[in-house]
Amino acid sequence: MLNLKPNHKAIRAFFQELATLRQAHADHEGAVAPAFAALLRACASQFPGWKLIEQYTIQREGRRPMRVDGAILDGFELRLGIWEAKDRQDDLRKEIARKFAEGYPKDNILFQTPERLVVWQNGREAFDAPIQAATPELLIDGLRLFFGYQPPAYDQWQAAIAGFKERVQELATALLKIIAEERRGNAAFKAAFAGFLQLCQDAIHPQLSEAAVEEMLIQHLLTERIFRTVFHHADFVSRNVIAREIERVILALTSRSFSRDEFLRRLDYFYQAIEKTAASIDHYAEKQSFLNTVYEQFFQGFAVKTADTHGIVYTPQPLVDFMVRSVDALLQREFGCSLSAESVQVLDPFVGTGNFMVRILRELAPEAIARKYAQELHCNEIMLLPYYIASLNIEHAFFELTGQYQPFPGICLVDTFELAEDRQHAFGFLTPENTERVNRQKAAPIFVIIGNPPYNAGQVNENDNNKNRKYRVVDQWVAKHYAANSKATNKNALSDPYVKAFAWATERLRQQPQGIIAFVTNNGFLDGIAFDGMRQQLARDFSSLYLLDLGGNVRKNPKLSGTTHNVFGIQVGVCITLLVKNPTAEAARLYYARVDEHWRKEQKYQFLETHDSCTSIDWQEVKPHKQHVWLTDGLKDEFDDFISLGNKEQKANTQEAEGVVFKFYSRGVATSRVTWAYYFI
Repeated sequence: MLNLKPNHKAIRAFFQELATLRQAHADHEGAVAPAFAALLRACASQFPGWKLIEQYTIQREGRRPMRVDGAILDGFELRLGIWEAKDRQDDLRKEIARKFAEGYPKDNILFQTPERLVVWQNGREAFDAPIQAATPELLIDGLRLFFGYQPPAYDQWQAAIAGFKERVQELATALLKIIAEERRGNAAFKAAFAGFLQLCQDAIHPQLSEAAVEEMLIQHLLTERIFRTVFHHADFVSRNVIAREIERVILALTSRSFSRDEFLRRLDYFYQAIEKTAASIDHYAEKQSFLNTVYEQFFQGFAVKTADTHGIVYTPQPLVDFMVRSVDALLQREFGCSLSAESVQVLDPFVGTGNFMVRILRELAPEAIARKYAQELHCNEIMLLPYYIASLNIEHAFFELTGQYQPFPGICLVDTFELAEDRQHAFGFLTPENTERVNRQKAAPIFVIIGNPPYNAGQVNENDNNKNRKYRVVDQWVAKHYAANSKATNKNALSDPYVKAFAWATERLRQQPQGIIAFVTNNGFLDGIAFDGMRQQLARDFSSLYLLDLGGNVRKNPKLSGTTHNVFGIQVGVCITLLVKNPTAEAARLYYARVDEHWRKEQKYQFLETHDSCTSIDWQEVKPHKQHVWLTDGLKDEFDDFISLGNKEQKANTQEAEGVVFKFYSRGVATSRVTWAYYFI
């Protein structure tokens, strides 16, 4: 409670300053605002670490930052309230409405003119009174309300998630400052951080930045409580092989003065709503949706560049169910076995939150669950937060199915593409337990590879310095098998991570005589010009190819909405691909089906739920065009005999060009940047 009375120095000084300004006819906003700022500073000084920051900037995703007259920050520099000063001549009601229309926060904001004080809290007006020397109690009541603000408990977890997303960037920034301070003055933390950074560079990538490791620490700090409470797993930190290592660094971080509990108390009202909702969810499919939403919203709020590079979009449950059932059906039809068979080892190389592994556990015969869980299920994740969620998710599913808790030994914190690099053989993988898991997976005879690879061909803006990572070996596979056989001029689309995923998975199955790949990816490879070599190679490597085109490409059809028509809520089209490698088959056979282009995503989900697996789909067998075009509807064979507009051979010909319309051509000015990259002067 703010301790403030009419006879206190701060109140007396404020009203004396107002009187002096009125006598000088200088009671406009610019003159009065410094006096009110002094009053706010005096009030804030009563609370340890609190302060007023004038001309405070609030960052907004996708919009210009807004600057407010002032903000009250706590000791962690987290925003507690906003102050906005207005002039006496301003219509305060209209000014308040205008500020809210611009996007000003409504949780705790104080509007002040030389004559009036208005406080809004939790989206509604909570206080309105005049500022008068004769009735200072009214001013004091307004200030007490403003400084005593407590965020309300959320009734719905959707609101809590949205609020968490809005605040998480601010919380992360505060933690980054704490980490920077402790690295300067805390010798124990400095040594622990350096050691952990070296471990990560050895295990994940030699050029892994300090910022990336700081991000891992922040992910751990902000989300570890959710994992413990949602899964009723109080000893998660001590039993998870990666969390245990990170916790050592966190303990060093908090060894001097930083209090984890005090900092996270600011999130209580988010955590409690999330935990309350999670406790009421029993069905596993609903829990997957819940966890995936937490995961997706966290990354969109906290790590925008990471979300852009890795394609942070969870797989909706109907897609997961359909793909798992389809794999089981194909195993039975092609190889006379099932997912429960001892010979079928399964790998999800991009496990995300673990919903593919959870669904597979539920597809297994009861007598096979313990064996598969301990020996024959494998998955990888490169980012810490989804790794945590997947670990707990899979372990909890096993507990629900068997009544026993066992740590899941098949999950690895590792970059799947990096496993192909020769340099990894000389290093461990972060911890001895994680290294043992990775080596066991590399030696396993993988039969099924299933999952949702990241897909993102490039940056939204070339100035973001957020390029997709290069992988020497995997990129060589893409170049050798896909790019070399392509007749396209521009092959940039082949740098998309999902293309690397197909190349990696294909090479992984080369170690076995038979196998299945089940991926849900961007559908650009179905008809993209740059993918002709990829289509050719896939038809060589696999005996049966099932392509379920779920559409939803907003860029090709502007009449569609990514939110409404795309199963992921994204802009690019989506395809479920099932590739079968059966050495007994005589020749490759290609099967294609697509849903209605204008179906809403709910209709597409219903379609997948209605069809038990790929075996009940009405497939159209496709005969590829000689130029390795799969979708041949509307194509005419005589097109290849038409005269070419231009080609490289004739462009390089020093003599007269023959058989082309244009000998000279170019793509024009293409900086891949924004307007300032070139200009007329």
